[in-house]
Amino acid sequence: MNIAVSKPPLTIRLCGPRGFCAGVDRAIQIVVLALKRYGAPVYVRHEIVHNRYVVEGLEAKGAVFVEELNEIPAEHREQPVVFSAHGVPKSVPADAEARNLFYLDATCPLVSKVHKQAMRHQRLGRHVVLIGHAGHPEVIGTMGQLPEGSVSLIETVEDADAYEPVDADNLGFVTQTTLSVDDTAGVIARLSERFPNLTAPAADSICYATTNRQEAVKAAAPGCDLFLIVGAPNSSNSKRLVEVALRAGAKKSILVQRASEIDWSDLGDLATVGLSAGASAPEVIVDEIIAAFRDRFDARVELAETVQENEHFLVNRELRDIALEAADMAFVNG
Repeated sequence: MNIAVSKPPLTIRLCGPRGFCAGVDRAIQIVVLALKRYGAPVYVRHEIVHNRYVVEGLEAKGAVFVEELNEIPAEHREQPVVFSAHGVPKSVPADAEARNLFYLDATCPLVSKVHKQAMRHQRLGRHVVLIGHAGHPEVIGTMGQLPEGSVSLIETVEDADAYEPVDADNLGFVTQTTLSVDDTAGVIARLSERFPNLTAPAADSICYATTNRQEAVKAAAPGCDLFLIVGAPNSSNSKRLVEVALRAGAKKSILVQRASEIDWSDLGDLATVGLSAGASAPEVIVDEIIAAFRDRFDARVELAETVQENEHFLVNRELRDIALEAADMAFVNG
């Protein structure tokens, strides 16, 4: 006779908002629609968003990812190339034009806004201080909007302490869109203390989605035995969510790309688990992780929602007359 083994009870606090932001959704739609309009291959410079699952899903549809434009073979020069959501230096579209390539820019409109803020500072005679992470594609793109030497990168409060500008009275700052809200506030406060004439951008550079996801994790983290963040190791906003969860009271917080990465033997006793996803992580993986917990626990999901998002960004004009069906995005949305 089979005796059913009862599963231990578990509460999953599922954060809302989580996962795709409007800029990521738009960037993926641009690649999908370009494939529908122009056929395969559609080239994409750099990962369209920082998520391997998304990249592989687009590759299966006919997208080809390259790091530089010179990797596009001559016989495919008529095919479109898409620039990633992180933004690119001005040299990249200039290079595309020099090569007679047709390009579609999928830069997030909120990143483009930071570019404009930086250019406005410079136009008004200010040296630009960019708060961000060295080497991140968004930082490379923002610095590449301005002449070399006109932007100084600051990563930490220690950097702010050590920074010695040529003209301390003519500084303007912008930030990467995906930073920790609290960490960035500390850096800005230190810079403002040292340089009272430091000029802020016309609007906050950290995007709404980064802020909203961090606030939801902060609200859900207290009392959590474990907090799981779905995201890629090269995703800045996802890594920040891991840090936010720990600071807000989760006993443990880890970043995972798929359910298969979870080491169940190392989780310890669990009564409450927090779950969120970075802005480039698809909902299908959140569903996959919930299913994995339900295989092992009598899991009850409760929504920890702090705000509802309704932002939507239009795709490029060249693609707006192409119908986007639910089936086209099922690989990420389920």
